[in-house]
Amino acid sequence: MLLVPLVEVLSFRGCPHAEPAVALVRETARELGVAATVSLVEVADPETAIRLRFLGSPTIRVDGHDVEPGAERREDFALGCRIYRTRDGQSGLPTREWVRAALARA
Repeated sequence: MLLVPLVEVLSFRGCPHAEPAVALVRETARELGVAATVSLVEVADPETAIRLRFLGSPTIRVDGHDVEPGAERREDFALGCRIYRTRDGQSGLPTREWVRAALARA
């Protein structure tokens, strides 16, 4: 049986990076030939942000694991924008390499 990874894009309403994050996931999955299920999860309030261990919008998780290396050690949960610190500087999206690696592990 072929397992299909669940990719969640957690975001708050109106985040300008939510749709680009979904597109990044879909494009990367297509490149890898992975039939991922992509789900957009709205984080509506600070309580939900804490409960979901939300590190900011957008957060991308593959089978429950954040695509950013080392993110599982963070505890700065909040309803706000997420800034990714990449090799190329700061970005509102994770790198394609992080998404690719997370999908390949799934």
